[in-house]
Amino acid sequence: MRRSEVSDRFDGIGASGGIAIGPAVVYRPDVPEVRVREVADPAAEAARLERAVASVLERLGRLEALASGEAGAEVAEIFEAHRMFLDDPSFSGDALEMVRSEAICAEAAVDRVTDRLATEFEEIGDEYFAARAADVRDIGTQLVRELLGLGQLGFGHLTRPSVIAARDLTPSETMTIPPGMALAFVTEVGSPTSHTAILARSLGIPAVVGVGGAEFTDGVVLAVDGDSGSVWVEPDAQTVTALTRRKADLDALADEAQAHAGEPAVTRDGRLIEVVANIGSPADASRADRAGAEGVGLFRTEFLFIDRGAPPSEEEQYRAYREVFETFGTRPVVVRTLDVGGDKEVPGIDQGQELNPFLGVRGIRLTLAESDLFRTQLRALLRAAVGANLKLMFPMVATLEEIDRAREAVDAAAASLDAEGAERADDFEIGIMIEVPSAAVTADLLAPHVDFFSIGTNDLTQYTLAVDRTNPAVAPMADALHPAVLRLIGSVIDAAHAAGKWVGLCGELAGDPLAAPVLLGLGLDEWSMNPPSIGMVKARVRTLSGDECRSVAARCLGATSARQVREILEGL
Repeated sequence: MRRSEVSDRFDGIGASGGIAIGPAVVYRPDVPEVRVREVADPAAEAARLERAVASVLERLGRLEALASGEAGAEVAEIFEAHRMFLDDPSFSGDALEMVRSEAICAEAAVDRVTDRLATEFEEIGDEYFAARAADVRDIGTQLVRELLGLGQLGFGHLTRPSVIAARDLTPSETMTIPPGMALAFVTEVGSPTSHTAILARSLGIPAVVGVGGAEFTDGVVLAVDGDSGSVWVEPDAQTVTALTRRKADLDALADEAQAHAGEPAVTRDGRLIEVVANIGSPADASRADRAGAEGVGLFRTEFLFIDRGAPPSEEEQYRAYREVFETFGTRPVVVRTLDVGGDKEVPGIDQGQELNPFLGVRGIRLTLAESDLFRTQLRALLRAAVGANLKLMFPMVATLEEIDRAREAVDAAAASLDAEGAERADDFEIGIMIEVPSAAVTADLLAPHVDFFSIGTNDLTQYTLAVDRTNPAVAPMADALHPAVLRLIGSVIDAAHAAGKWVGLCGELAGDPLAAPVLLGLGLDEWSMNPPSIGMVKARVRTLSGDECRSVAARCLGATSARQVREILEGL
């Protein structure tokens, strides 16, 4: 965080766009004091702990359902992961064993296990595991409060719309905010990929994170610009007027865009752009359909594999996939096969502990290694896609050999269904995600072996710029508008088009209206984004022309920094 020369303004990281002005509510959760005490009946104390675990698991389940309905699959997955942690033998099981063997109270056992496990994660020295440590501490706090009868932390008391200021916000706390009561979030820590940022974007709430060092008090008026990352304390009349006018303009644009979200996105010179959605569950599919999506550009299938002891059966997968295909009829649905490893873990699959999971066994590497799991998913997809427009996509592909092996797996799954006389899809496309620089720079060699590419800018940016997007210290450098990333995107599109193949983009960049001119100028065919962004991106595309955007793209590719690219795009 840096303090502006303007004395009443602080600059952090814009994590969720939009403008809000209102009174601050400073959230300082109390930390329960845990005292170690011996118990006369360890068995009864263990039973008390088991009841508390069951109660917190039930609460997390309700939060997961609430998040799925209000914020989407990405947020719901956070609570799924929390339930997995709580149910893991290394957490609740160890606490129970400590109660039984040491005859200490349940809250002390939970506190010790929480601290031990979180410390182990933190000492690995990897930001991914540091984030898991925060999850463990959040769950431990919830369980201790349940045991002490203190009630859960949150914002049920909030009765007027406010700007919520805190050191950080946990998902369980954030989901207790009554609808309409959060004008914006301002946190001392965090990054654009933190839980707070994910929640804010999913809920459509402006957010600025990383505003360390600012001291706010309850009731002070804060003005928040989630696009620029600025926060004003008791803003003067001129600032309020300018921000209010800009907010009104943005709201009017959003209303207009939403009114026409179901209409095609056609540029001024007549080019039709396909705008589709990123989804992570059948419930997301319905939301995307209502938001004006022309199909699905990224169907994340991980939701089926989370929060369970073993992978789902073929029949269970078939039913879930079929529900999504039926929602979209003959419209395209790009399904990404299981993408775990790195920042995603799935119970029932022994991934082992990797010091750098982002460079380990993840994506296509893991599914090729787990042949039975891969075969089951492919069979379910081929069965479910009968009469649908399936586009099968493999994640984290780095080499041609991986494409060949994945295609062989598809052929084997199809052959096994044919041998059983089972009905299956026989007309579908096969593509890969371009997330690894090796795939981007050899796109001309890979293109003849696939039907399409889909560029995942989140990971491509991370790997290209050598920036861990989960590390708050360097996360602001992970900007997909950096010329190095844009040059890779452009070269991938050129290579695909030279081979007669189409290219989509399903990272955060696709849903950013600011990026629309450069992506259009680079020749992108399909744009896939979270459903709330569809209306605004379509509206932006309708204001553009191909010739002008090609000139803009050339200027952006010649820039020397992401800041210069943003200045070019903001000046249009």
